[in-house]
Amino acid sequence: MPKVVSARRPQHKPKLGQHFLTSDSFALQIAGALGDVSQNTVLEIGPGRGVLTSLLAKQAHRLIAVELDRVLAAQLRLRFGMFPNVEVIEADILSIDFDSLFGPKPGLRRPGIEFKPSPAKVIGNLPYYITSDILLRLFDYSKYFETLVILVQREVADRLAAEPGSRDYGLLSATAQLYARVEKLFTLPPGAFVPPPRVYSTALRLTMAPRQQELGLDGDGRAEDGFIDFLKLSFGQKRKTLWNNLKSSYAEPHLRAALVEAKVKPASRAETLSLEESAALFRALRNAHEDS
Repeated sequence: MPKVVSARRPQHKPKLGQHFLTSDSFALQIAGALGDVSQNTVLEIGPGRGVLTSLLAKQAHRLIAVELDRVLAAQLRLRFGMFPNVEVIEADILSIDFDSLFGPKPGLRRPGIEFKPSPAKVIGNLPYYITSDILLRLFDYSKYFETLVILVQREVADRLAAEPGSRDYGLLSATAQLYARVEKLFTLPPGAFVPPPRVYSTALRLTMAPRQQELGLDGDGRAEDGFIDFLKLSFGQKRKTLWNNLKSSYAEPHLRAALVEAKVKPASRAETLSLEESAALFRALRNAHEDS
């Protein structure tokens, strides 16, 4: 996935498919999409050579930049070492312990007082091959985040923003829209990067708004309620009907009764169901299991 680098600075040799953004105007648009960050913590994923970092370091109350590349991380520490609000972490974003990073610090908790984190904003260029993994991890810790502005492959952006019944709607669409409102902002051509990738990239803004409670699902905004696993089963094989995807995991009498209760046709496919319909079927199946 594209990393961001200034056109006027020496370029770090690309590896693992890195493509460096050379447009300051695009960087300004991407950073601007976060809105006012003067009172916020901003988590930057994959800062690269620091074009976005340089903008956000002057604006954010606190900036945490997570960079996997050892050389780039060292360069960022040198460049932003005089900024007391900037912290550079050399790590894989998938291994970051968000509870430790954003949760209550030892000794600061008070008995009987619930800790309510101040949600952070997230910005970054997500590697194509782990875009879904990163998003699922951020969604799993959605209580810590307010807004995500991310750069992804255009086709992935189309899937994230797709509506039920459309060709692009699938598991990633349903999961993203369970946790957030998805907006496509603008698309960047291959020529905006050096070396140019073979695909276009799209900037997205995801405003976190978990819908579990609205949809009658249990849980605290994380995936323990089982609905994500249910969606994975529903979308298991795209060409199969909902009945065929679910019958291996649910007793047929329960499945048949739940489909009737949720007013979903057995021949329907998962991509044709709205989140409300999928949640209704999940609740009906859960109730049938509890009553058996």
